[in-house]
Amino acid sequence: MATDNTTFVSSVALILAAGASSRMKQSKQLLKINGESLLRKTIAVAKDSGVRNIVAVLGANEAQHREEIADTATVVFNPEWQSGMGSSLKIGIRFIAQEFPSAEVVIVLVCDQPLLTSAHLKNLIEEWKLTKRPIVASRYSGSPGVPVLFHRSFFKDILSIEDDHGAKKLVTKHLGQATLVDFPEGAIDLDTPEDLKNFVQRKP
Repeated sequence: MATDNTTFVSSVALILAAGASSRMKQSKQLLKINGESLLRKTIAVAKDSGVRNIVAVLGANEAQHREEIADTATVVFNPEWQSGMGSSLKIGIRFIAQEFPSAEVVIVLVCDQPLLTSAHLKNLIEEWKLTKRPIVASRYSGSPGVPVLFHRSFFKDILSIEDDHGAKKLVTKHLGQATLVDFPEGAIDLDTPEDLKNFVQRKP
Protein backbone atom coordinates (compact mmCIF):
# COMPACT_ATOMS: atom_id res chain seq x y z
CA MET A 1 0.00 0.00 0.00
CA ALA A 2 1.33 3.43 -0.92
CA THR A 3 2.06 5.97 1.77
CA ASP A 4 2.21 9.75 1.83
CA ASN A 5 6.02 9.86 1.71
CA THR A 6 6.11 8.70 -1.91
CA THR A 7 7.13 12.18 -3.03
CA PHE A 8 10.40 11.97 -1.08
CA VAL A 9 11.78 9.51 -3.60
CA SER A 10 13.70 11.41 -6.29
CA SER A 11 11.88 10.14 -9.36
CA VAL A 12 11.27 10.94 -13.01
CA ALA A 13 8.37 9.75 -15.16
CA LEU A 14 9.45 8.89 -18.70
CA ILE A 15 6.50 8.81 -21.10
CA LEU A 16 7.20 7.11 -24.42
CA ALA A 17 4.90 8.80 -26.93
CA ALA A 18 6.85 8.84 -30.18
CA GLY A 19 4.93 6.27 -32.21
CA ALA A 20 2.81 6.95 -35.28
CA SER A 21 -0.24 4.93 -34.09
CA SER A 22 -0.44 3.26 -37.50
CA ARG A 23 -2.92 0.60 -36.39
CA MET A 24 -5.23 3.21 -34.85
CA LYS A 25 -5.10 5.26 -38.07
CA GLN A 26 -5.02 8.44 -35.99
CA SER A 27 -2.87 9.75 -33.16
CA LYS A 28 -3.42 7.64 -30.05
CA GLN A 29 -1.75 10.37 -28.06
CA LEU A 30 -4.54 12.79 -28.93
CA LEU A 31 -7.48 10.41 -28.43
CA LYS A 32 -9.95 11.98 -26.00
CA ILE A 33 -11.16 9.97 -23.03
CA ASN A 34 -13.65 11.87 -20.89
CA GLY A 35 -12.64 15.05 -22.67
CA GLU A 36 -8.91 14.73 -22.07
CA SER A 37 -6.27 13.43 -24.46
CA LEU A 38 -4.49 10.23 -23.48
CA LEU A 39 -1.17 12.05 -23.52
CA ARG A 40 -2.32 14.78 -21.13
CA LYS A 41 -4.08 12.22 -18.95
CA THR A 42 -0.91 10.16 -18.59
CA ILE A 43 1.05 13.24 -17.58
CA ALA A 44 -1.63 14.20 -15.05
CA VAL A 45 -1.63 10.70 -13.55
CA ALA A 46 2.15 10.80 -13.18
CA LYS A 47 2.00 14.20 -11.46
CA ASP A 48 -0.79 13.06 -9.16
CA SER A 49 1.38 10.14 -8.04
CA GLY A 50 3.93 12.55 -6.59
CA VAL A 51 6.50 12.32 -9.39
CA ARG A 52 7.70 15.87 -9.85
CA ASN A 53 9.69 15.57 -13.06
CA ILE A 54 7.92 14.44 -16.24
CA VAL A 55 9.78 13.76 -19.50
CA ALA A 56 7.87 12.93 -22.68
CA VAL A 57 9.66 11.50 -25.72
CA LEU A 58 7.93 12.59 -28.92
CA GLY A 59 8.47 11.57 -32.53
CA ALA A 60 5.66 11.26 -35.08
CA ASN A 61 3.34 14.27 -35.16
CA GLU A 62 5.74 16.07 -32.88
CA ALA A 63 4.34 19.58 -33.43
CA GLN A 64 0.76 18.58 -32.56
CA HIS A 65 1.80 16.56 -29.54
CA ARG A 66 4.19 19.23 -28.28
CA GLU A 67 1.40 21.80 -28.47
CA GLU A 68 -0.96 19.44 -26.65
CA ILE A 69 1.32 19.13 -23.63
CA ALA A 70 2.84 22.61 -23.60
CA ASP A 71 4.04 23.55 -20.11
CA THR A 72 3.04 20.17 -18.61
CA ALA A 73 6.19 18.14 -19.29
CA THR A 74 9.76 18.37 -20.51
CA VAL A 75 9.79 17.29 -24.16
CA VAL A 76 12.56 15.30 -25.83
CA PHE A 77 12.36 14.68 -29.57
CA ASN A 78 13.49 11.34 -30.98
CA PRO A 79 14.48 11.87 -34.64
CA GLU A 80 14.83 8.11 -35.03
CA TRP A 81 11.42 7.24 -33.60
CA GLN A 82 10.71 4.89 -36.49
CA SER A 83 13.50 2.61 -35.25
CA GLY A 84 11.26 1.39 -32.44
CA MET A 85 10.34 1.99 -28.81
CA GLY A 86 13.81 1.04 -27.62
CA SER A 87 15.29 4.05 -29.37
CA SER A 88 12.90 6.37 -27.52
CA LEU A 89 13.58 4.64 -24.23
CA LYS A 90 17.33 5.10 -24.64
CA ILE A 91 17.04 8.76 -25.68
CA GLY A 92 14.86 9.40 -22.64
CA ILE A 93 17.24 7.65 -20.24
CA ARG A 94 20.26 9.52 -21.63
CA PHE A 95 18.42 12.81 -21.19
CA ILE A 96 17.39 11.97 -17.63
CA ALA A 97 20.89 10.85 -16.66
CA GLN A 98 22.22 14.20 -17.86
CA GLU A 99 19.47 16.57 -16.75
CA PHE A 100 18.30 14.84 -13.56
CA PRO A 101 21.50 13.28 -12.18
CA SER A 102 20.06 12.99 -8.67
CA ALA A 103 17.06 10.91 -9.77
CA GLU A 104 16.97 7.58 -7.95
CA VAL A 105 14.33 5.93 -10.10
CA VAL A 106 12.65 6.33 -13.47
CA ILE A 107 9.11 5.13 -14.15
CA VAL A 108 8.61 4.24 -17.81
CA LEU A 109 5.08 4.82 -19.10
CA VAL A 110 3.16 4.63 -22.34
CA CYS A 111 0.07 6.69 -23.06
CA ASP A 112 -2.34 4.06 -24.39
CA GLN A 113 -3.37 2.54 -21.03
CA PRO A 114 -6.56 4.50 -20.26
CA LEU A 115 -7.11 2.88 -16.86
CA LEU A 116 -3.72 3.83 -15.44
CA THR A 117 -4.01 5.47 -12.00
CA SER A 118 -1.72 7.47 -9.77
CA ALA A 119 -2.36 4.88 -7.05
CA HIS A 120 -0.67 2.21 -9.15
CA LEU A 121 2.38 4.39 -9.76
CA LYS A 122 2.59 5.08 -6.02
CA ASN A 123 2.48 1.34 -5.42
CA LEU A 124 5.42 0.81 -7.77
CA ILE A 125 7.47 3.36 -5.85
CA GLU A 126 6.42 1.92 -2.51
CA GLU A 127 7.39 -1.57 -3.64
CA TRP A 128 10.81 -0.28 -4.63
CA LYS A 129 11.24 1.28 -1.20
CA LEU A 130 10.42 -2.05 0.42
CA THR A 131 12.46 -4.35 -1.80
CA LYS A 132 15.18 -2.12 -3.31
CA ARG A 133 15.02 -4.31 -6.42
CA PRO A 134 16.39 -2.48 -9.50
CA ILE A 135 13.19 -3.28 -11.43
CA VAL A 136 9.58 -2.99 -10.26
CA ALA A 137 7.22 -3.87 -13.08
CA SER A 138 3.48 -4.08 -13.52
CA ARG A 139 1.93 -7.52 -14.00
CA TYR A 140 -1.10 -8.26 -16.18
CA SER A 141 -2.19 -10.90 -18.66
CA GLY A 142 0.23 -13.32 -17.01
CA SER A 143 3.41 -11.38 -17.75
CA PRO A 144 5.34 -8.24 -16.76
CA GLY A 145 4.80 -4.96 -18.52
CA VAL A 146 4.61 -1.19 -18.24
CA PRO A 147 4.50 0.94 -16.25
CA VAL A 148 7.87 -0.21 -14.96
CA LEU A 149 10.21 1.41 -12.47
CA PHE A 150 13.97 1.18 -13.01
CA HIS A 151 16.56 2.19 -10.45
CA ARG A 152 19.33 4.33 -11.90
CA SER A 153 21.79 1.46 -11.40
CA PHE A 154 19.99 -0.23 -14.31
CA PHE A 155 20.47 2.63 -16.78
CA LYS A 156 23.50 0.97 -18.38
CA ASP A 157 21.44 -2.14 -19.11
CA ILE A 158 18.66 -0.05 -20.63
CA LEU A 159 21.11 1.71 -22.94
CA SER A 160 22.27 -1.65 -24.29
CA ILE A 161 18.90 -2.79 -25.65
CA GLU A 162 18.09 -2.94 -29.34
CA ASP A 163 16.04 -0.11 -30.87
CA ASP A 164 13.10 -2.38 -31.66
CA HIS A 165 12.84 -3.81 -28.15
CA GLY A 166 11.08 -2.09 -25.28
CA ALA A 167 10.95 -2.15 -21.51
CA LYS A 168 8.98 -5.41 -21.35
CA LYS A 169 11.73 -7.30 -23.16
CA LEU A 170 14.28 -5.93 -20.71
CA VAL A 171 12.20 -6.89 -17.67
CA THR A 172 11.65 -10.41 -19.02
CA LYS A 173 15.40 -10.83 -19.58
CA HIS A 174 16.20 -9.71 -16.02
CA LEU A 175 13.17 -11.15 -14.24
CA GLY A 176 15.35 -12.46 -11.42
CA GLN A 177 16.14 -8.87 -10.45
CA ALA A 178 12.54 -7.69 -10.66
CA THR A 179 9.53 -7.58 -8.43
CA LEU A 180 6.03 -7.41 -9.90
CA VAL A 181 2.97 -5.45 -8.82
CA ASP A 182 -0.44 -6.57 -10.04
CA PHE A 183 -2.14 -4.18 -12.45
CA PRO A 184 -4.90 -6.13 -14.24
CA GLU A 185 -6.23 -2.92 -15.82
CA GLY A 186 -2.96 -2.67 -17.74
CA ALA A 187 -4.23 -5.33 -20.11
CA ILE A 188 -6.56 -2.72 -21.58
CA ASP A 189 -4.67 -0.66 -24.12
CA LEU A 190 -5.84 1.20 -27.18
CA ASP A 191 -4.03 0.11 -30.33
CA THR A 192 -6.83 -0.19 -32.90
CA PRO A 193 -10.21 1.43 -33.68
CA GLU A 194 -11.83 -1.75 -32.37
CA ASP A 195 -9.96 -1.40 -29.07
CA LEU A 196 -11.26 2.14 -28.75
CA LYS A 197 -14.82 1.13 -29.61
CA ASN A 198 -14.78 -1.71 -27.08
CA PHE A 199 -13.34 0.57 -24.39
CA VAL A 200 -15.94 3.28 -24.94
CA GLN A 201 -18.78 0.74 -24.92
CA ARG A 202 -17.53 -1.27 -21.94
CA LYS A 203 -19.70 -1.64 -18.86
CA PRO A 204 -18.64 0.36 -15.79
